[in-house]
Amino acid sequence: MSESPLLIERRERVAILTMNRPEKLNALNKELQDCIIEACQEIRNDDDVWAVILTGAGRGFSSGVDLSGARPPTSDEQPPRQERLDVYGWVGRLSTAVYRTLDKPAIAAVNGVAAGAGMSVALACDMRIGTENSRFKVVFIERSLSPDTGMSFFLPRIVGYSRACDLIYTSRFVEADEAYRIGLLDRLVPADRLIDEAIELANQIAFWPPVAMQSTRRVLQQSVESAFEQQLVNEHWGLTQARRAPHDMQESGASFRERRPPKFTGQ
Repeated sequence: MSESPLLIERRERVAILTMNRPEKLNALNKELQDCIIEACQEIRNDDDVWAVILTGAGRGFSSGVDLSGARPPTSDEQPPRQERLDVYGWVGRLSTAVYRTLDKPAIAAVNGVAAGAGMSVALACDMRIGTENSRFKVVFIERSLSPDTGMSFFLPRIVGYSRACDLIYTSRFVEADEAYRIGLLDRLVPADRLIDEAIELANQIAFWPPVAMQSTRRVLQQSVESAFEQQLVNEHWGLTQARRAPHDMQESGASFRERRPPKFTGQ
Protein backbone atom coordinates (compact mmCIF):
# COMPACT_ATOMS: atom_id res chain seq x y z
CA MET A 1 0.00 0.00 0.00
CA SER A 2 1.07 3.57 -0.65
CA GLU A 3 2.06 5.74 2.28
CA SER A 4 -0.64 8.24 1.36
CA PRO A 5 -3.57 8.16 3.82
CA LEU A 6 -6.00 8.51 0.91
CA LEU A 7 -5.67 6.65 -2.39
CA ILE A 8 -7.38 8.07 -5.47
CA GLU A 9 -8.06 5.83 -8.47
CA ARG A 10 -9.88 6.64 -11.70
CA ARG A 11 -11.98 4.07 -13.57
CA GLU A 12 -13.18 6.02 -16.61
CA ARG A 13 -15.89 8.33 -15.21
CA VAL A 14 -15.69 6.94 -11.66
CA ALA A 15 -13.29 8.09 -8.94
CA ILE A 16 -12.51 5.64 -6.11
CA LEU A 17 -11.30 7.17 -2.84
CA THR A 18 -9.76 4.63 -0.46
CA MET A 19 -8.98 5.63 3.11
CA ASN A 20 -5.57 4.06 3.56
CA ARG A 21 -4.74 3.56 7.23
CA PRO A 22 -5.60 -0.15 7.50
CA GLU A 23 -3.46 -0.70 10.61
CA LYS A 24 -5.76 1.81 12.39
CA LEU A 25 -8.99 0.62 10.74
CA ASN A 26 -8.77 3.87 8.75
CA ALA A 27 -9.19 6.04 11.83
CA LEU A 28 -9.54 9.69 10.86
CA ASN A 29 -6.42 11.59 11.86
CA LYS A 30 -5.93 15.18 10.70
CA GLU A 31 -3.92 14.18 7.64
CA LEU A 32 -6.62 11.82 6.38
CA GLN A 33 -9.35 14.36 7.13
CA ASP A 34 -7.49 17.04 5.17
CA CYS A 35 -6.92 14.63 2.27
CA ILE A 36 -10.63 13.80 2.05
CA ILE A 37 -11.61 17.47 2.12
CA GLU A 38 -9.03 18.31 -0.55
CA ALA A 39 -10.04 15.35 -2.74
CA CYS A 40 -13.72 16.34 -2.60
CA GLN A 41 -12.82 19.83 -3.84
CA GLU A 42 -10.61 18.44 -6.61
CA ILE A 43 -13.35 16.06 -7.79
CA ARG A 44 -15.90 18.87 -7.73
CA ASN A 45 -13.68 20.75 -10.18
CA ASP A 46 -13.06 17.69 -12.40
CA ASP A 47 -15.70 17.41 -15.11
CA ASP A 48 -14.33 14.00 -16.12
CA VAL A 49 -15.59 12.45 -12.85
CA TRP A 50 -19.31 11.67 -12.88
CA ALA A 51 -19.61 9.43 -9.80
CA VAL A 52 -17.53 8.67 -6.69
CA ILE A 53 -16.91 5.63 -4.48
CA LEU A 54 -15.55 6.02 -0.95
CA THR A 55 -14.18 2.93 0.81
CA GLY A 56 -11.54 1.78 3.26
CA ALA A 57 -8.40 -0.32 2.93
CA GLY A 58 -8.09 -3.56 4.88
CA ARG A 59 -10.73 -4.81 7.33
CA GLY A 60 -12.56 -1.57 8.11
CA PHE A 61 -14.32 1.34 6.46
CA SER A 62 -13.37 3.77 9.25
CA SER A 63 -13.30 3.32 13.02
CA GLY A 64 -13.89 7.05 13.57
CA VAL A 65 -11.62 9.77 14.89
CA ASP A 66 -8.08 8.68 15.69
CA LEU A 67 -7.77 9.27 19.44
CA SER A 68 -4.30 7.78 19.83
CA GLY A 69 -2.03 10.36 21.38
CA ALA A 70 -4.79 12.98 21.44
CA ARG A 71 -4.55 15.64 24.15
CA PRO A 72 -5.99 19.14 24.67
CA PRO A 73 -3.80 21.94 23.27
CA THR A 74 -1.89 24.07 25.74
CA SER A 75 -2.13 27.86 25.78
CA ASP A 76 0.99 27.96 23.60
CA GLU A 77 -0.55 25.61 21.02
CA GLN A 78 -3.86 27.32 20.31
CA PRO A 79 -4.93 27.12 16.64
CA PRO A 80 -5.29 30.28 14.55
CA ARG A 81 -8.14 32.60 15.52
CA GLN A 82 -10.07 31.83 12.32
CA GLU A 83 -10.05 28.13 13.20
CA ARG A 84 -11.12 28.83 16.80
CA LEU A 85 -14.07 30.90 15.54
CA ASP A 86 -15.15 28.26 13.01
CA VAL A 87 -18.67 27.26 14.11
CA TYR A 88 -18.46 23.94 12.21
CA GLY A 89 -15.11 22.70 13.49
CA TRP A 90 -13.19 20.02 11.61
CA VAL A 91 -16.06 17.55 12.07
CA GLY A 92 -18.39 19.93 10.25
CA ARG A 93 -15.87 20.58 7.51
CA LEU A 94 -15.41 16.85 6.89
CA SER A 95 -19.11 16.03 6.53
CA THR A 96 -19.67 19.20 4.49
CA ALA A 97 -16.93 18.14 2.08
CA VAL A 98 -18.64 14.80 1.37
CA TYR A 99 -22.24 16.01 1.45
CA ARG A 100 -21.97 19.47 -0.14
CA THR A 101 -18.56 20.12 -1.72
CA LEU A 102 -18.60 16.77 -3.50
CA ASP A 103 -21.45 17.65 -5.84
CA LYS A 104 -21.52 14.31 -7.71
CA PRO A 105 -23.27 11.10 -6.63
CA ALA A 106 -21.26 9.38 -3.90
CA ILE A 107 -21.40 5.70 -2.91
CA ALA A 108 -19.92 4.42 0.35
CA ALA A 109 -18.58 0.88 -0.11
CA VAL A 110 -18.65 -0.20 3.54
CA ASN A 111 -16.15 -3.05 3.70
CA GLY A 112 -16.08 -3.43 7.49
CA VAL A 113 -16.73 -1.41 10.62
CA ALA A 114 -18.02 2.16 10.24
CA ALA A 115 -18.02 3.79 13.67
CA GLY A 116 -18.40 7.29 15.07
CA ALA A 117 -17.25 9.92 12.59
CA GLY A 118 -16.45 7.09 10.17
CA MET A 119 -20.13 6.09 10.24
CA SER A 120 -21.08 9.75 9.72
CA VAL A 121 -18.87 9.91 6.61
CA ALA A 122 -20.62 6.83 5.21
CA LEU A 123 -24.02 8.40 5.93
CA ALA A 124 -22.94 11.62 4.19
CA CYS A 125 -22.70 9.66 0.93
CA ASP A 126 -25.82 9.29 -1.20
CA MET A 127 -25.90 5.50 -1.00
CA ARG A 128 -24.21 2.72 0.93
CA ILE A 129 -23.36 -0.75 -0.33
CA GLY A 130 -22.06 -3.35 2.11
CA THR A 131 -21.27 -7.00 2.81
CA GLU A 132 -21.66 -9.52 5.60
CA ASN A 133 -18.61 -7.84 7.16
CA SER A 134 -20.24 -4.41 7.40
CA ARG A 135 -20.94 -3.16 10.93
CA PHE A 136 -22.11 0.21 12.20
CA LYS A 137 -21.70 1.78 15.63
CA VAL A 138 -22.51 5.37 16.64
CA VAL A 139 -20.00 5.43 19.56
CA PHE A 140 -20.34 9.10 20.63
CA ILE A 141 -22.20 8.52 23.91
CA GLU A 142 -19.42 6.11 24.96
CA ARG A 143 -16.98 9.03 24.77
CA SER A 144 -19.34 11.26 26.79
CA LEU A 145 -20.09 13.18 23.60
CA SER A 146 -23.17 14.06 21.60
CA PRO A 147 -23.16 13.18 17.87
CA ASP A 148 -21.05 15.16 15.42
CA THR A 149 -19.83 15.02 11.80
CA GLY A 150 -23.44 15.35 10.66
CA MET A 151 -24.64 12.22 12.46
CA SER A 152 -27.63 13.99 14.06
CA PHE A 153 -28.68 15.25 10.60
CA PHE A 154 -28.13 12.13 8.50
CA LEU A 155 -29.16 9.26 10.77
CA PRO A 156 -32.79 10.31 11.56
CA ARG A 157 -33.39 11.06 7.89
CA ILE A 158 -32.08 7.65 6.83
CA VAL A 159 -33.57 5.33 9.46
CA GLY A 160 -36.22 7.52 11.14
CA TYR A 161 -36.21 9.42 14.44
CA SER A 162 -36.92 6.61 16.89
CA ARG A 163 -34.46 4.19 15.28
CA ALA A 164 -31.83 6.93 15.32
CA CYS A 165 -32.52 7.35 19.05
CA ASP A 166 -32.09 3.60 19.54
CA LEU A 167 -28.71 3.52 17.79
CA ILE A 168 -27.39 6.74 19.35
CA TYR A 169 -28.63 6.13 22.91
CA THR A 170 -27.46 2.50 23.12
CA SER A 171 -24.28 2.76 21.01
CA ARG A 172 -24.80 -0.88 20.03
CA PHE A 173 -23.35 -2.58 16.97
CA VAL A 174 -25.63 -2.89 13.97
CA GLU A 175 -24.68 -5.95 11.93
CA ALA A 176 -25.05 -6.17 8.17
CA ASP A 177 -28.47 -7.85 7.99
CA GLU A 178 -30.08 -5.33 10.33
CA ALA A 179 -28.27 -2.46 8.62
CA TYR A 180 -29.78 -3.53 5.30
CA ARG A 181 -33.23 -4.01 6.84
CA ILE A 182 -33.39 -0.54 8.42
CA GLY A 183 -31.80 1.32 5.51
CA LEU A 184 -28.25 1.97 6.68
CA LEU A 185 -27.23 -0.19 3.72
CA ASP A 186 -29.00 0.12 0.38
CA ARG A 187 -27.43 -3.00 -1.13
CA LEU A 188 -25.90 -6.10 0.43
CA VAL A 189 -23.40 -8.04 -1.70
CA PRO A 190 -20.74 -10.76 -1.21
CA ALA A 191 -17.52 -9.42 0.33
CA ASP A 192 -15.38 -10.45 -2.62
CA ARG A 193 -17.69 -8.53 -4.96
CA LEU A 194 -17.98 -5.27 -3.00
CA ILE A 195 -15.82 -2.97 -5.12
CA ASP A 196 -16.94 -4.58 -8.39
CA GLU A 197 -20.58 -4.11 -7.41
CA ALA A 198 -19.91 -0.54 -6.29
CA ILE A 199 -18.20 0.23 -9.60
CA GLU A 200 -21.10 -1.32 -11.52
CA LEU A 201 -23.55 0.85 -9.57
CA ALA A 202 -21.38 3.94 -10.11
CA ASN A 203 -21.22 3.19 -13.84
CA GLN A 204 -25.01 2.91 -13.98
CA ILE A 205 -25.20 6.38 -12.45
CA ALA A 206 -22.41 7.76 -14.65
CA PHE A 207 -24.23 6.55 -17.78
CA TRP A 208 -26.77 9.35 -17.46
CA PRO A 209 -26.30 13.08 -18.31
CA PRO A 210 -24.02 14.51 -15.61
CA VAL A 211 -25.44 18.02 -15.39
CA ALA A 212 -28.95 16.67 -14.88
CA MET A 213 -27.58 14.15 -12.37
CA GLN A 214 -25.79 16.81 -10.32
CA SER A 215 -28.92 18.95 -10.40
CA THR A 216 -30.97 15.95 -9.28
CA ARG A 217 -28.61 15.29 -6.37
CA ARG A 218 -28.93 18.87 -5.16
CA VAL A 219 -32.71 18.86 -5.43
CA LEU A 220 -32.90 15.59 -3.48
CA GLN A 221 -30.71 17.05 -0.76
CA GLN A 222 -32.93 20.12 -0.62
CA SER A 223 -36.00 17.89 -0.30
CA VAL A 224 -34.98 16.70 3.17
CA GLU A 225 -34.40 20.29 4.29
CA SER A 226 -37.45 22.08 2.81
CA ALA A 227 -41.19 22.50 3.16
CA PHE A 228 -43.39 21.40 0.24
CA GLU A 229 -43.84 24.85 -1.31
CA GLN A 230 -40.12 25.62 -1.11
CA GLN A 231 -39.34 22.27 -2.68
CA LEU A 232 -41.48 23.15 -5.70
CA VAL A 233 -39.29 26.24 -6.10
CA ASN A 234 -36.19 24.08 -5.72
CA GLU A 235 -37.43 21.67 -8.40
CA HIS A 236 -38.04 24.55 -10.79
CA TRP A 237 -34.49 25.75 -10.15
CA GLY A 238 -33.21 22.21 -10.70
CA LEU A 239 -34.89 21.97 -14.10
CA THR A 240 -33.24 25.23 -15.13
CA GLN A 241 -29.84 23.88 -14.10
CA ALA A 242 -30.37 20.53 -15.82
CA ARG A 243 -31.15 22.27 -19.11
CA ARG A 244 -27.73 23.94 -19.13
CA ALA A 245 -26.36 21.01 -21.15
CA PRO A 246 -28.00 21.53 -24.58
CA HIS A 247 -26.21 18.61 -26.26
CA ASP A 248 -27.45 16.15 -23.64
CA MET A 249 -30.97 17.58 -23.86
CA GLN A 250 -30.98 17.04 -27.62
CA GLU A 251 -29.29 13.65 -27.34
CA SER A 252 -31.89 12.35 -24.89
CA GLY A 253 -34.65 13.02 -27.44
CA ALA A 254 -32.67 11.92 -30.48
CA SER A 255 -31.59 8.59 -28.98
CA PHE A 256 -35.18 7.87 -27.95
CA ARG A 257 -36.52 8.61 -31.43
CA GLU A 258 -33.72 6.67 -33.12
CA ARG A 259 -34.03 3.75 -30.70
CA ARG A 260 -30.33 3.69 -29.80
CA PRO A 261 -28.35 4.08 -26.55
CA PRO A 262 -27.68 7.74 -25.72
CA LYS A 263 -24.18 9.20 -25.63
CA PHE A 264 -24.08 11.92 -23.01
CA THR A 265 -21.14 14.31 -22.75
CA GLY A 266 -22.11 16.88 -20.11
CA GLN A 267 -22.19 19.58 -22.77
